[in-house]
Amino acid sequence: MKKIALLATAILTVGIAPIAAQATPEDDLKAFRAYFKKRFPNTPFEEFANGNYAKGIAPEDKRNQWLEAEEFPPYELPLEKGKTLFNTPFKNGKTYASCFKNGGKGIRQYYPYYDPKTKQVKTLEQEINECRVKNGEKPLKWKKGDIAAISAYMAYTSRGKPLSIKVPNDPDALAWYERGKHHFYAKRGQLNMACADCHMYNAGNRIRADLLSPALGHPTGFPVYRAKWGSLGTMHRRFGGCNKQVRAKPFKAQSDEYKALEYFLNYMSNGLAVNAPSYRQ
Repeated sequence: MKKIALLATAILTVGIAPIAAQATPEDDLKAFRAYFKKRFPNTPFEEFANGNYAKGIAPEDKRNQWLEAEEFPPYELPLEKGKTLFNTPFKNGKTYASCFKNGGKGIRQYYPYYDPKTKQVKTLEQEINECRVKNGEKPLKWKKGDIAAISAYMAYTSRGKPLSIKVPNDPDALAWYERGKHHFYAKRGQLNMACADCHMYNAGNRIRADLLSPALGHPTGFPVYRAKWGSLGTMHRRFGGCNKQVRAKPFKAQSDEYKALEYFLNYMSNGLAVNAPSYRQ
């Protein structure tokens, strides 16, 4: 908490304006990429999928430690559990594969997506639980445990596939996108900080020993295994933690607010390859 408080003072000196409110999603995407290209000129685009371990962002020793950890990653066991759960039949004999296109494999790059039938943004974890309910099973808890393991396995089958998030030219879809964009740039909490303050304007800077990761590429590694957690966690688990760090009341996992933010962030990382699950501090 003290680390964030120290950063809050520094934020006041940052004079960069957020992306214009009237810009189209395509305009936003170009500006977002251009900002990070300018901020990290020595970082190849594809490297942003590695977060603060990317070339040109991470110190060499920090990157090497991460590469060593990825040789025998701590997420291997929960990943295997996720595979087992995904393939274990429900009581009615069906499996998760029955609920998804392509049997649920190689589809992570399309999530979250706007569903015109329900006028909702659908996340992968949301549809995992919808699949369970549809097949007579109880829904799983949202932020960690089995749902993170299943989501991680499904994401693993999409490794190397570039994110391909669409924002249709539909008023409701655009409203979801704008809501997520607003959340990213809006100040909140007692420290009066936005997601952009840490992960855009101060990306690559340190809060004591911690290196702030760039928002470009953030979603590609989720669910992530964090050393701090000692387990896998979903993106909404991380959102809640960030809100608490700036002393703001977190929204519930899978709330419309967090789904909109996930939609915006994944769209902003379009073209970067899925590399989930991943390891982070």
